[in-house]
Amino acid sequence: MGFSHTDMEIRDAVEDDAERLAALADGPPDVMRNLVHDRTVRVAEEGDDTVGFVSFDAERGTVHVTQLAGTSEACERLLADPIEFARREHMSVELLVPESDGQIRDAVETAGFESTGTGPRFDGEETTRYRLEPERAEH
Repeated sequence: MGFSHTDMEIRDAVEDDAERLAALADGPPDVMRNLVHDRTVRVAEEGDDTVGFVSFDAERGTVHVTQLAGTSEACERLLADPIEFARREHMSVELLVPESDGQIRDAVETAGFESTGTGPRFDGEETTRYRLEPERAEH
């Protein structure tokens, strides 16, 4: 039973989403509540299910995707927001993908990001740094 793209809604996160985001990201709800206040957070839903989320912020010419979680399809759809923001503001987009997260890596590569090498370790796990220049991708 596959979902079509039309079944997925993307919307801004609200504080009430914190519990579900925490479950998706394996993190404490209060950290997610802070994230909703401090960053741009977008949520993907299919029916009543939260199937993914992305958080990002922009500084010094780069949009940083700070968290990305959910199904491959949700992640691909969610990445469109920071990419569109970066395109409008003439910025690039960067994110770190944990080595163990093949699903996220697939979504990131499908969205057109390119690996730019090894990122910092998080909780002892290797990460790969990915970067996208939306303006260049169009020409």
